[in-house]
Amino acid sequence: MKTRLKQIYQDYIRFPSYILFHPFDGYDDFKRYKKGKFSVAIVFILLFIYFQIFSFRNLGFLVNMNNPSDLNSLQELFSVLLLVFLFTVGNWSVTTLMEGKGTYKEILMVTGYSLFPLIIIGFPAVILSNFFTLEEMAFYHLFMYVAYIATGWMLFMGILNIHEYGLFKTILALIATAISIAVMMFVGLLFFDLIQQFIAFIVAVVEEFNLRY
Repeated sequence: MKTRLKQIYQDYIRFPSYILFHPFDGYDDFKRYKKGKFSVAIVFILLFIYFQIFSFRNLGFLVNMNNPSDLNSLQELFSVLLLVFLFTVGNWSVTTLMEGKGTYKEILMVTGYSLFPLIIIGFPAVILSNFFTLEEMAFYHLFMYVAYIATGWMLFMGILNIHEYGLFKTILALIATAISIAVMMFVGLLFFDLIQQFIAFIVAVVEEFNLRY
């Protein structure tokens, strides 16, 4: 049991923290020595989905603009999974053309690991927001800013290292990824709009047929 707990601590706390504070060495171990685990990345993504649901319902009323009764867990689940899917596919498609060395699995793992700061800081920050006064809410915002900046830092350094890019090429790849995501969203919306129009046309034809015959 003690060995199992030690391994969990190593996989879920110590190694992600090492990547956060030593990104070059950490991601070198992540990629070259296969210390990054796919299962850990998936758990972090699932924990981030739960964090979205948790913060929707439990964020302090001074900063929570949501109505807890409006919570749709499936919508939160779909939103996070869609965002992860768009980013990973967009980055993989772009970096493949830009001679990136990272695989799709590695991109997905980097995305999952980069959520570590949001999870480790976000949950305590949401809980503490219920005890802060209005003046003390600045601490909550500070915690969340640090979490988002650290997440962005881990994601940026992860993309840089797994694809073996330089600084400029990494920035260019992320800009291209954002454009790729926008294109995929536009095509997706266009596709669903066409499907809706086609369904509406079929319904209209059926109704017309029923009225005539």
